[in-house]
Amino acid sequence: MEEALQAYTAGHTDGSAGVRDQSRADDPETGQDYRVGVVDGSVATFQSELIAEVRRLLDETR
Repeated sequence: MEEALQAYTAGHTDGSAGVRDQSRADDPETGQDYRVGVVDGSVATFQSELIAEVRRLLDETR
């Protein structure tokens, strides 16, 4: 279980940074956890950037 959490965390970090480690993604033991982390990190970054852009646009209209 610890290895799965470490793989997910590494994937989340990589996804947030917009990178992907293909060797980790292909790992038969923890690759799935890593890939889920990459997706979650990418989505979290997208949401943060989207919220920041909406706030910026709202500030421009005031």
